[in-house]
This record gives sequence, structure tokens and C-alpha cells, in this order.
Amino acid sequence: MQKAPRRLSSRSMAFVLAGGRGSRLKELTDSRVKPAVYFGGKTRIIDFALSNALNSGVRRMSIATQYKAHSLIRHCQRGWNFFRAERNEYLDILPASQRVDENKWYVGTADAVTQNIDIVDSYDVDYVLILAGDHIYKMDYEYMLLQHVNSGADVTVGCLTVPREEASAFGVMAVDDKGRITSFLEKPADPPATPEDPTLALASMGIYVFNWKFLRERLLADAADPDSQHDFGSDIIPDIVATGKAVAHRFDESCVRHTPEAPPYWRDVGTVDAFWRANIDLTDFNPDLDLWDKNWPIWTYSESVPPAKFIHDEEHRRGSAVSSLVSGGCIVSGTEIRNSLLFTQVHTNSYAILDHVVALPYVNVARSARLRNAVVDRGVRIPEGLVVGEDPEEDGKWFRVTEGGVTLVTQKMLDRRADAK
Repeated sequence: MQKAPRRLSSRSMAFVLAGGRGSRLKELTDSRVKPAVYFGGKTRIIDFALSNALNSGVRRMSIATQYKAHSLIRHCQRGWNFFRAERNEYLDILPASQRVDENKWYVGTADAVTQNIDIVDSYDVDYVLILAGDHIYKMDYEYMLLQHVNSGADVTVGCLTVPREEASAFGVMAVDDKGRITSFLEKPADPPATPEDPTLALASMGIYVFNWKFLRERLLADAADPDSQHDFGSDIIPDIVATGKAVAHRFDESCVRHTPEAPPYWRDVGTVDAFWRANIDLTDFNPDLDLWDKNWPIWTYSESVPPAKFIHDEEHRRGSAVSSLVSGGCIVSGTEIRNSLLFTQVHTNSYAILDHVVALPYVNVARSARLRNAVVDRGVRIPEGLVVGEDPEEDGKWFRVTEGGVTLVTQKMLDRRADAK
């Protein structure tokens, strides 16, 4: 009897690039790398790439870390420790550790893989998924792997279909009518259109599929090139486009939707405004991102905490939340909460008002505080009577106010304010 063919995902590994700071998130990445930033009430950004891999059937993963990685490493150790080596499952965390040279850290995304070639070899896989660890989306990678194998591509590049006028912010691909990439342009002023629609363009998602043997050879050649930046987007992919076969995979074909008619959901929450907007969007009646889908769960570390608690029922002192997400361990004591997202163990006190607020874990809001259109960092203690989001000029003296009118509040900012007063 002939053995049934194995799924491509079972012959693959995911290499997650999670070393970038994400400086556009400003103070939110002062103590943590961007993939470790909180999102959606209880998850971290990296949980989406890891969950997509796991749900797709990929059970061998590596995470390359560099900038302020402790928060990320601790999260993965606590929330992603269920892999079992005896079942040929692995999740390795690969900090930049001068494995090649005592003076050399990861100098580019491709170099992060090159420095760990021996570890990837030990996985004994046929295909490697290179994933960015800092985007919010749900995707079945098996479809991308299948296209890669069937097309005979040297590399398959995950692509978003975006309006052409917005594509200048991305790496953009020109493709022929068969999906083969004919050029790869980094943030072009005049992005090439798709073959079927002159108003649309294909933007890179930072997701690539390679045959491991092919990629291994390319990485070693790139490492020996003194003129290379040792980066996938700048060096590896353009070189394959010019000398090999690169194929585009459209996200529309593999995104996981909560309804058949739902639009593909992908977000780069790389600015404070985008981060606030994506979290607040989850409070919509039917959010585009479905976190309740049991068929495609977003795995994470969950603290053991009691249910959320709402107390007091008096005029102007009623613990209530409307069109909001309130996580476990929260205590809403006589506070009015609207269109807001409260992470684990947020405590609010009487007569306070939170309106369109993203409060990260362990925030404490004292009595009579009023917060609107704000992001409050982990562990911040909002003092009694503080007003945020009503006077941008006053907020700007102490806090970070974005172009979109969102106020970011951290404990250091509050401490400076208290010292000045």
C-alpha cells in the first residue's frame, strides 16, 4: 500500500523575523520590540504570524530576535511552550548572539537566517516560510506553499492588492499575466499596476516561501558579497527576480475570512495612530478581524485571572462598558467606558470616563479622570482628575499627541509632569 502524501506544511518550517524595533510606535517600543507589543485585549502582535503557522499545520518554527527581546522571549516561553520534540515539533528562539563573529550581530533580515543555517539544517525540511513578525492578519500558508510547488518558483512572495496611489509606502512588484514577478521596486514614486486593473498594485507582505536547498545556496553567496545589505527585500528577492523565477502569491487567495464576503484583513500597526485605530476597530459591531473564530484561533499566553468585574450603580457612578472589549481581571468601579479596549488587569475608579481608549495591561485609572482618544502604556497609573484628549495643546506639553489626534501616555511622561508641577 502506497503512503499518502504528506501536507506541504508538515515538510516546512517558519522562520519569523522579529528583531526590528518599530521606532514609529515611539514610546510603545522603548522597552519592547514591535512584535511583542500588545494587541487586541490579550495577545501580542507576533501571535498572529505564529498562530497562522500553527493553524496551517507548520509545527517547526524559529524566531530571530535582536532589539530589546526580553519581553518577546518571555512571552514565547510562557505562551508557546506546548511544542513537543518527540512529535518533531520545535519552537526555537534565536537571539542575535554573535554565533558567527564576536563583533557581528544580525546585520539584515537575510543575515538573520544565514547565521542560523545549521539550526535550519537540523529541522530537515524541504521548504522555509520567511515571515515578518509584526503584522496583524489571518492566513493559511498551505495555499501559498501549494502554489510555490506547483509553479516551480525559486521564491514565492506574498502580496497585498492595494490602491496604486497608496503603494509607494511598500515594496511593489510588477507581474505578468501569469503571476511571474518581472521587477521588484522598493517604495517607488510611480508604482506599477496589476495586469488586470490599472488602479491597483501588488505590495510585498514580507512573506516568502523558498525551497530550503535553493535558499541556503543564495544565503551563502549573499554572505560572501561585501556590497550586499544582506536583506531579503533589498538583495535576495531582487536578485532572484533578475536571475531566477519569482512568483507572486495574492493574499486574497489564502486569507482567512470570517464570512465569504468579508474583505481581506491585513494591518501594519506600525504607528501609534494605526495601532490605536486597529484596536478600536475591534469594538465595532462586526469587526473585520474576527478574534472569536474557533476554527482559526489566535494562540497566546493567557494569565490566570478572574472574570472582569463591574461595580456601583448610581447616577454618574455606574460601572459600565458600551461597545467595548474588557479583558479578564479588570475591575470597572463606577467608571463609564465607551468604544474602548481594556487589556488584562486594568482597574478604573469612580467618576472616571474612558472614551475610545486603548489601555494596556495593569493600567490603573484614578477617580474623576477623563481619557479620550488615547493609548495608555502598560502599568501606567493615571492620577486623580487627569484630563487627556480634550485640549491637544495642553496634552502636547506632557504627552505624545499624534498627527491623527491620538494621545500616547506613559508612566515616564506622567512622572515628568508631576515633577514639573
